[in-house]
Amino acid sequence: MASPRTLLITGCSSGIGYHCAHAMAERGWRVFATARDPDDVARLESEGLESLVLDLNDSWSIHVAFDEVLARTGGSLDALFNNGAYGQPGAVEDLSRNTLRAQFETNVFGWLELTNRVLPTMRAQGHGRIVQNSSVLGLVALKWRGAYNASKFAIEGLTDTMRLELAGSGVHVSLIEPGPITSRFRDNALEAFDRRIDSDRSVHHAHYERMEDRRRRPQKPTPFTLGPEAVQKRLVHALESRWPQRRYPVTFPTYLFAALRRVLPTRVLDRILARASD
Repeated sequence: MASPRTLLITGCSSGIGYHCAHAMAERGWRVFATARDPDDVARLESEGLESLVLDLNDSWSIHVAFDEVLARTGGSLDALFNNGAYGQPGAVEDLSRNTLRAQFETNVFGWLELTNRVLPTMRAQGHGRIVQNSSVLGLVALKWRGAYNASKFAIEGLTDTMRLELAGSGVHVSLIEPGPITSRFRDNALEAFDRRIDSDRSVHHAHYERMEDRRRRPQKPTPFTLGPEAVQKRLVHALESRWPQRRYPVTFPTYLFAALRRVLPTRVLDRILARASD
């Protein structure tokens, strides 16, 4: 009997990562569901998943977790789903160097370090799948999301380059580009805003006040919001198809803005994106 295919997923404490870890395990994959909080790891294990602590901000944690995966699999890994990330709200002029660095440590540098740790194993075995969970904000920019926009644009550029460099290696690289997905992403973003943005001293204070007012109201899903199963559907194709796609748009806004970016003058697109940001 063949051994199940192995998959490492980051950011499994909630949302997309949590759903995909369970769903892919149900499809017969041997899933290593990682999270940075030991309590979340214990919860995932209690739910029947193999789970490990992996903090994308900590090089030691990345290396220890991956070494443990190799120890458990006998030195192989079939697939990596880079998913763990957060969004840092705030106007660009309110982002300190440390705030932007923190965004990139999790969303870019941690992914890069883990991927580079995985690649020698995949090259040696002659196959592998790497899937990067990007965003519609890796295609177009919205106001007040400059740090997150920048991190996802960086992931898009690194992934496109890596795909070219891995041609012929047997390792396939795909981007998933979701729009709004039901998750704790908004709550985590607001916590990051509170920690790192000095709204009282900002010229954008009035906007931040409106944001705070909306925060106090019962949260309603934004238009075209889908559940995490929409991402998992694309993940299945990226991992199991003989010919995985380079990009997988998810939700209507991603399809729309990708099309508008191709056909509209920048000035016109800017006006549309400015209205969509408020």
